[in-house]
Amino acid sequence: MKKKTRETKRRNNAAAVLRWILFTRHYLLQFPLLSAIFAFLLFFAAFSVISPLPPVINQHSSSQLKNGAKADESTFSTETSPFRVPRSGGRRLWNSMQSKFYYGCSNASDSFQTADLKTNRNRYLLIATSGGLNQQRTGITDGVVAAYILNATLVVPKLDQKSFWNDSSDFAEIFDVDWFISFLSKDVTIIKQLPAKGGKVLTPYRTRAPRKCTPICYLTKVLPVLNKKHVIQLGKFDYRLSNRLSPDLQKLRCRVNYHALKFTDSILEIGKRLVQRMRMKSEHFIALHLRFEPDMLAFSGCYFGGGGQERMELGKIRRRWKSLHASNPDKERRQGKCPLTPEEVGLMLRALGFGSDVHLYVASGEVYGGEATLAPLKALFPNIHSKETLASKRELAPFSSYSSRMAALDFIVCDESDVFSTNNNGNMAKIIAGRRRYFGHKPTIRPNVKKLYKLFTSRHNKTWEEFMSKVRSHQIGFMGEPNELKPGRGEFHENPSSCLCEDSVAKAATGPNPTPQTLPHEGHKNGKENIKRNEASEVTDVHSIENEHGQGATEMDYMDNGNAVQGKSLAGEMLSEEFFSD
Repeated sequence: MKKKTRETKRRNNAAAVLRWILFTRHYLLQFPLLSAIFAFLLFFAAFSVISPLPPVINQHSSSQLKNGAKADESTFSTETSPFRVPRSGGRRLWNSMQSKFYYGCSNASDSFQTADLKTNRNRYLLIATSGGLNQQRTGITDGVVAAYILNATLVVPKLDQKSFWNDSSDFAEIFDVDWFISFLSKDVTIIKQLPAKGGKVLTPYRTRAPRKCTPICYLTKVLPVLNKKHVIQLGKFDYRLSNRLSPDLQKLRCRVNYHALKFTDSILEIGKRLVQRMRMKSEHFIALHLRFEPDMLAFSGCYFGGGGQERMELGKIRRRWKSLHASNPDKERRQGKCPLTPEEVGLMLRALGFGSDVHLYVASGEVYGGEATLAPLKALFPNIHSKETLASKRELAPFSSYSSRMAALDFIVCDESDVFSTNNNGNMAKIIAGRRRYFGHKPTIRPNVKKLYKLFTSRHNKTWEEFMSKVRSHQIGFMGEPNELKPGRGEFHENPSSCLCEDSVAKAATGPNPTPQTLPHEGHKNGKENIKRNEASEVTDVHSIENEHGQGATEMDYMDNGNAVQGKSLAGEMLSEEFFSD
């Protein structure tokens, strides 16, 4: 009986299939277009079954899993490449073993004259900064020192509002102006605006200081004009002061940059809120300053593998500046002048021991290529955050229309991060690197781009272990450790060696193998700090001041009011200074 029932069902199913085939054939013959579509769908279904899936970054291949490979491995190349990036990181460089033995020391020596003794009441100095937030910061810092050298009263600096950054903010909208004036009151007399005489406000005489001008240069080139005009404004004021100054003048720079220049309460409030939200996500985090904007890449003259479209787009931007020389992208990269791509800086960080679970705060403008460019970095570090993801649009509304105020928020998070890294050693990278040295030598990673270049281009021929070993070797001396840079080497804002002191007693008491420890962040205490402990004795000798190349000041080549210097045009120099500000 059961056998008969099964036979009946088989016959009924066969009859149904036959009717469906006849029905389909009838309509396909009547409608040729429908027949073609039906055939295409059958072909596509068959092709999908037999074709392999396209490769996807950071996905595990089935063969790996079948062979018992660890599920935390991923590949960033072809299946035959030995270069595979593990998800785990290994060691974590959250602090320096030597940092607790060094501290910032910027108090003036006993021989440093105070403002009430040396200020000439008939001299007023104004400076007009240029560039973005951090380039302006260098100008403000050096402007205070210039006023001290000239025995002049400084008027609160004017910020650049017409440059590439197009930010209308004035000094008081970014920095606490009252704190700035009061903190420096013993060093330089500072006023908010020029006084009136005879019912009229004084009109400044506009001029320009030579680039990297020494104190002797200021006394011979600028002071005579100031004595004659009484009120002068120095325009385009950035990098207008020599890197080689007496220890007391360097310490004055540090007092301005690390203590007097404090952001407004509204900026500090949101900045600290961003830091707190990063801490809620993870105990430690890395802040990455990612300079990969279209204009910056175009100006660099480098090539980043985007083919004809990239060359066309960046070339079009580059033609805006007629004074730029023709670029050789391969040469630029070999010489270490090209910023790392987001993927490259991510690979560097992973090779240094930071796993895929680490949280990354990215301080960046518009990234060239958008999400497609950031995808490899996100594959390496899925936990990526920014001020836009951590704060609401309502919270950012007072700042979002002002590039410098937005940059100030990034500045705060980068400064407070456990580890700071950059893909390009620009103004912000240098300023924050120096600040982190001053406040406890917190790990600060500067890519050794020149050596990393060859490693990145040949990485697919190496195992991950070989790549990791090479990265760690190349980065020795580029990690923000104490005594990494010799005193006087590099820009002072990056290496404020005159303002760094060693606690030799504590170091000797600890022994040869100190335990890693992070210094407290002393710079956020209110009021002037007492940072005189064990300060190294330094001799001030104005006559021993040298220029950038170690020559006497009288042999220095400098530029005055538009004259060429060392074969470079003023227009080209100004362009470079303004563009690379950040």
